[in-house]
Amino acid sequence: MNIYDMKEECGIFGIYGHPEAANMAYLGLYALQHRGQEGAGICSSDGRNLHLEKSLGYVSEIFNEKRLRRLLGESAIGHNRYSTAGGNAQKNVQPIMVNSSLGSLSIAHNGNLTNAGVLKETLERDGAIFQSNADSEVIVHLIAHSTARTAEEKVIEAVNQIHGAFSLLILKEDELIAVRDSFGVRPMCIGTLDGAYVVASETCAFDLIGATYIRDVEPGEMVVINKNGINSIRAIRSAMRAHCAFEFIYFSRPDSYIFGGTNVHRIRKALGRQLAIESYVDADVVIPVPDSGVAATIGYANQSIIPFDFGLVRNHYIGRTFIEPKQNIRHFGVKIKLNPVQSILRGKRVVVVDDSIVRGTTSKKIVKMLREVGKAAEIHVRISSPCTISPCFYGIDTPTRNELIASTHQVEEIRKYLTADSLSYLSFDGLNSVLPNPDDYCYACFNSKYPISFIREEPAQMELFLA
Repeated sequence: MNIYDMKEECGIFGIYGHPEAANMAYLGLYALQHRGQEGAGICSSDGRNLHLEKSLGYVSEIFNEKRLRRLLGESAIGHNRYSTAGGNAQKNVQPIMVNSSLGSLSIAHNGNLTNAGVLKETLERDGAIFQSNADSEVIVHLIAHSTARTAEEKVIEAVNQIHGAFSLLILKEDELIAVRDSFGVRPMCIGTLDGAYVVASETCAFDLIGATYIRDVEPGEMVVINKNGINSIRAIRSAMRAHCAFEFIYFSRPDSYIFGGTNVHRIRKALGRQLAIESYVDADVVIPVPDSGVAATIGYANQSIIPFDFGLVRNHYIGRTFIEPKQNIRHFGVKIKLNPVQSILRGKRVVVVDDSIVRGTTSKKIVKMLREVGKAAEIHVRISSPCTISPCFYGIDTPTRNELIASTHQVEEIRKYLTADSLSYLSFDGLNSVLPNPDDYCYACFNSKYPISFIREEPAQMELFLA
């Protein structure tokens, strides 16, 4: 179940014109911690110089009062990172800050470039020296190598050379620039706070600091914020939209409003209701795999009129690492995160709802744990998304195709592997019936139809450049 198998790449936050810019960026990143847990950074501007603080770890572990006091100025950008093939080395933590003909600039990127490898080869032949494995650094070099006159023109020239998914924040001494790819794959929104402008991956960051949501950064749009206010520029021609459907299914926080102001929790509940319509089973209790499965489970319970309860309790305080005992403990890796409640499960016919199955190994352990520790009589697994059969190359860390259990096995084979009494996924048509404007989404992980094309051997090269 994908809480342990699939990870978002990162979250970004920017603010311009606020006396506590660094503190607001810290809080914004705190709200976006779910989008990346292995590193974080903040770069601020005092109007003359940029100041950067970044490290590995959680936001609360990295930033203290001393570090935040060093982040001077009324503008800042921040980044939460989840490392993938590029590794979680300090050098890959963002924002990236460089000196160029424009002066100092810093960049934070959410997404993944599908032509990063090809661009890197070209840039290196032209003398560029890369300091990290992040594809975001390709964008920095493209901006620095541009012969355009103004910063805005350089950014436009750069983003028209890159392919893939990107929501970008660029901080200069005197302005903040936000750019979103022409497909709008990752969410990105604009708000205001006490006369300042705020940009973030999700609106939950606005809620924490008391900012007001205005609108999304549109696909292909560049927003320039400086002393003259806010200016919108069409940077990239936008032919179609391809919002990531998994942002609604799993990645975004349930209290966020994304892709035009639609609430994530409401969509997840609707997915659960549709799942119950398609795959009702006579049972005594419906339980979620917390936390991502909760909203869909509420929807399933409401539609099926089967009682909802928390039959699995999640430990939220395990940190990023834990020490496994030498003595073998059955299901230890799952049990340290989840524990069955036997008083709810014993002798019951149980429907367990989750958002997806990726490799299947964790799902198998959960089913066995519900049966052996929870003493459930029957276990019926219900998944509030279609079968995940293809990897994502647009900013999600997913296993390879061969590791995705649904790409090589039929549903009945997966059920037997899980040792569940029954297994049903939400249908693709069911997903489409719930999402607003269903033609505006990327469903590549469900149907292998990638809306953004690849160049040469890019899927293999991208293993080195996951943002």
